[in-house]
Amino acid sequence: MNKYLFLLLSFWLAAFAATAQTFLSRSELGLSFGGMNYIGDLNNQSMFGTVNLAGGITARYNIDSRWSIALFGTYGHIESTDYIARRNLSFRSMLAEAGARAEFNFFPYGAHKATLKRSTPYIFVGVGFFKFNPQALYFDPTGGVSEWYDLQPLGTEGQGLAAYPNRQKYKLVEVSMPFGVGYRWRVTDNMHLTVEYGWRRTWTDYLDDVSTTYVGSDLLNSQGSSMAATLADRSGEVVPGYVNGVGVKRGDDALDDWYSYFCLTVTFSAEVLFGWMRGKTCEL
Repeated sequence: MNKYLFLLLSFWLAAFAATAQTFLSRSELGLSFGGMNYIGDLNNQSMFGTVNLAGGITARYNIDSRWSIALFGTYGHIESTDYIARRNLSFRSMLAEAGARAEFNFFPYGAHKATLKRSTPYIFVGVGFFKFNPQALYFDPTGGVSEWYDLQPLGTEGQGLAAYPNRQKYKLVEVSMPFGVGYRWRVTDNMHLTVEYGWRRTWTDYLDDVSTTYVGSDLLNSQGSSMAATLADRSGEVVPGYVNGVGVKRGDDALDDWYSYFCLTVTFSAEVLFGWMRGKTCEL
């Protein structure tokens, strides 16, 4: 009985080792570094707004020479200052995302075969989650100091007030659909370099805390807070005494906000990074 158990265990270990070797040889791990950009109400939906540094990690499994699946995580921040001077709104937000995507190579790509290309353009599409938190900088003339305020808790467009029951405070964690294009090179058999540009289609219009209409300073002062009233309508800082009326457009709720990420990524074969662990397992 012990002999059969030993043979069964030996067979299982051999199969596991072979599977692990295949998995490691087809897998890559790496780091990315680049820039993140916001697209929304405060830059007139421009694709070329303020770019801020961002970085991330990638884990890729190459199914074959054409198709791959990848897990990714990215961290950066977005910001913008109003393109309409009199509105005078601005924001910044740290942004963290994670998700999965499928990638398609236009040319058969890889190592170890003469028929495979050393470089190829590719496209990708996937699904992700992201966390954000829009903030605004306010200078207090009485105290002489500047301070960043979280905008979502303030309800600058009447979110959470009885007068606007249909306006609820927006979520700070949302779903995104990453998609884009890139180009990858096989530097060595175990090292790969990629350059890509990707967009994130979101289903929120509040990356910048701007979406609908002004609700009026009086209402925010009485049912919200004085800081909500101050940061909801900042036109008076540009045109002294000017106040936007209730119902005047503050943003365009017909279009959701987006963001984009372009980066340079270096990945290494998991066989190189973790192959020694497989070897130790086999010795046991």
